[in-house]
Amino acid sequence: QVQLVESGGGLVQAGGSLRLSCAASGRTFNSYAMGWFRQAPGKEREFVAAISWSGGDTYYADSVKGRFTISRDNAKNTVYLQMNSLKPEDTAVYYCAADPSISYGYHRAYKYAYWGQGTQVTVSS
Repeated sequence: QVQLVESGGGLVQAGGSLRLSCAASGRTFNSYAMGWFRQAPGKEREFVAAISWSGGDTYYADSVKGRFTISRDNAKNTVYLQMNSLKPEDTAVYYCAADPSISYGYHRAYKYAYWGQGTQVTVSS
């Protein structure tokens, strides 16, 4: 069992930056693939970014490529999402997700067994 707790959300102006953190419980964090998804009001949950268990492979949605960076610190059981050049359309609840078995299809929400409660990101224009 893995518990995930997101933090770092908030209100920021367009063009600004935020860094989200996701702290995971459990001793096997370094064997889990991690992902970030987001859900805006009235929209389906969508993939944002993912990182393999080793950190050697990262994946991004086209909409955030070049602006967001996912990283992990296995010593701290934490995954990060650095978000730069934020746009109003980035406004959403951001969720952290984890799974020990993903080797492909990191962008598929159904592949992740564990989810955090989410953190709100609001970008004003």
